[in-house]
Amino acid sequence: MSEPIRVLVTGAAGQIAYSLLYSIGNGSVFGKDQPIILVLLDITPMMGVLDGVLMELQDCALPLLKDVIATDKEEIAFKDLDVAILVGSMPRRDGMERKDLLKANVKIFKCQGAALDKYAKKSVKVIVVGNPANTNCLTASKSAPSIPKENFSCLTRLDHNRAKAQYPDVNHAKVKLQGKEVGVYEALKDDSWLKGEFITTVQQRGAAVIKARKLSSAMSAAKAICDHVRDIWFGTPEVRIQ
Repeated sequence: MSEPIRVLVTGAAGQIAYSLLYSIGNGSVFGKDQPIILVLLDITPMMGVLDGVLMELQDCALPLLKDVIATDKEEIAFKDLDVAILVGSMPRRDGMERKDLLKANVKIFKCQGAALDKYAKKSVKVIVVGNPANTNCLTASKSAPSIPKENFSCLTRLDHNRAKAQYPDVNHAKVKLQGKEVGVYEALKDDSWLKGEFITTVQQRGAAVIKARKLSSAMSAAKAICDHVRDIWFGTPEVRIQ
């Protein structure tokens, strides 16, 4: 069996992490032969909740999970990392303008980027989840100049999965129509749906989940993170069209 890899999840006491951690620990992300040391980071006021998450992971008795470390200290969390999944960020609250959200998150991801630069392996793979993910990823990358830029990526897989759930790729998928195999685009014959409602549904799916659930997407976000990290780790299967 391989040597354990160190995997960090920030915002580890939150909703998304709660749906994510079991999949990391059971081999669904890094493979069934890859032992893991799982590092959980959150802010000090959340340490009580994080202790509960730690107990649940221990109670799962996952053979691949060699250790679980719960901490609020960056020097512990970021040390010798192979993978960093940066989930934690400032959420947007009622009355908060986008510039306020950006300002708060720039501070968080500057600190985390600097911690990666100081403590993590230079080969670390960094996946930024916290929104706005593109900006936060750039901020973290610029704050970690010794880590290659190509090692940083941000989560867009949730929108990909949402689109995939709405309909397969119209340029490649085929369906049987009256006994004849035809392309989806030809079968639909509805540009207005493809260029209108289809795109709008994907764009507004997050808001629709919040409206129905009174909470943001967690299970589907965790699944998207798993898909993203697995493809970063193993590469995208050639047979799958992205």
